[in-house]
Amino acid sequence: MQEEWFKNWFDTAYYHELYKNRDNTEASLFIDKLVKKLNPPSNSNMLDIGCGKGRHAIQLANLGFDVTGIDLSKASIEEALKQEKDNLHFYQHDMRDIFWINYFDYAFNLFTSFGYFNTKRENNNAIQSIAQSLKPGGKLVVDYLNVHFTEQNMVHESKALINNVEYTITRWHDEQKFYKKILIEDPSLTEAIAFTEVVSKFTLADFEAMLLPHQLKIKNVFGDYQLNSFDPTNSPRLIFVAEKTT
Repeated sequence: MQEEWFKNWFDTAYYHELYKNRDNTEASLFIDKLVKKLNPPSNSNMLDIGCGKGRHAIQLANLGFDVTGIDLSKASIEEALKQEKDNLHFYQHDMRDIFWINYFDYAFNLFTSFGYFNTKRENNNAIQSIAQSLKPGGKLVVDYLNVHFTEQNMVHESKALINNVEYTITRWHDEQKFYKKILIEDPSLTEAIAFTEVVSKFTLADFEAMLLPHQLKIKNVFGDYQLNSFDPTNSPRLIFVAEKTT
């Protein structure tokens, strides 16, 4: 069975160092704009799937909603739990497994927190569990990369030096997936270590086909964090809102 790269990589200190610039200000601006567009009732229950350390969930809770964040990474959830309060809860949980049923009014899967799995069955299980967590009429918001834009604008190699640790990042793609290899050279280690992120090339049509059997119908599509219209060629992101029809 192919190794699940995310199980190890997301729990390392190197992952959190490399991506630490994904700051709360950026998350807050996006969430504020998204909530204004969605206009959810003030008593809405919300689920943040693949929440990481909770930056999006925290902002949703700050806006007054009751928010639950789930993530596979033990390290991320341990950090997120430091922010827990009456209307903000976190659990270590695999999105492929059933969580709460018919409970949430809104579910969010943000910053390309999908497309990691090896098989169609696992993707289907994840979507099924998300769909089952929503009440009838509930809405799912997915923020994913735009395949065509990512292909055309890929930076094939870059380097970063963070706290005396050098990261060499190599990117490539094939017909089905994007790959990002992170080579880590830390003076405190006897040899370099490497992790490879793998994300599926899911288009809007792919998502429509995956969601439909679970009574999730896409209603709105946006192309960036300012929520401008989606352009398959030029939009950097694929952000959509789907509604559970039954």
